[in-house]
Amino acid sequence: MSAASAPLSLADLPGDLVWRGRRFNGTPPQGHPTGHGALDAVLPGGGWPTGALIELFTARPGIGELSLLLPMMRRCTADRWLGWVAPPRQPYAPALAAAGVPLERLLWVAPASPAEALWATRQCLASGGCSMVLSWLGKADMAALRRLQLAAEESRTPLFLFRPASAAQQPSPAVLRLRLEDAHGQLAVHVFKRRGPLLDEPVLIQPRPPIDARPALVAAPVPRAQVHPIRQPATAPAKQHLPVQQAAVSSTPSPTLVTHAVVRPDPARARAPGDPARIA
Repeated sequence: MSAASAPLSLADLPGDLVWRGRRFNGTPPQGHPTGHGALDAVLPGGGWPTGALIELFTARPGIGELSLLLPMMRRCTADRWLGWVAPPRQPYAPALAAAGVPLERLLWVAPASPAEALWATRQCLASGGCSMVLSWLGKADMAALRRLQLAAEESRTPLFLFRPASAAQQPSPAVLRLRLEDAHGQLAVHVFKRRGPLLDEPVLIQPRPPIDARPALVAAPVPRAQVHPIRQPATAPAKQHLPVQQAAVSSTPSPTLVTHAVVRPDPARARAPGDPARIA
């Protein structure tokens, strides 16, 4: 065999024409820092992808999965919302406030069915008023996931989708998929899909200790089909905003309650105590 016809080794091939599986394909767009250096080091762009569907799989809620997102939630600005759709337990406001989460920007939507949860998630994204959206969906087919991915891309809003561990076997258009496990007090983050090579070892994250022995989500019955006010700690100032979701807050607002908007990024006008919430 002549030298001209001899096969080239992989190292001799042009780097801009051939992508190697152990390297990132080009320069990834800059991501949102996760607040965890070890995780940023393995994510394309050095953080959470912008405007993308991100799936987080857990065998059960309450293993410290919210600690993974606390740094980003703390960076929420005054003109944006933190959307929470269908959390499995009631948010515990004192723990979130102690962790630095701005409660006045926290939006909690409790839909009555999985179909309504999917709709509410898409509306939070389409509004353009959320800095990030967290959604807990038990079941979602490929078409539903694709619609969520497109909505996240169009709004340039990261969507964090919490799903049961069994759903990890399902194909998904998500650009990032993480399996979370409790590892003797630490959170083991298995990155099994990213825009780059696979990781053999998990990333270990130290979750934030619970406040007053209470996690950010507590086991309590969640009333369905409502947009819920978040109870402020006694030391926090109270504000009122008009919710524009098609659901009413049934009780009369008290000085320690804050009601939040779904669709609009800027706070809406206050309403008189006792008046039901309406779509603006």
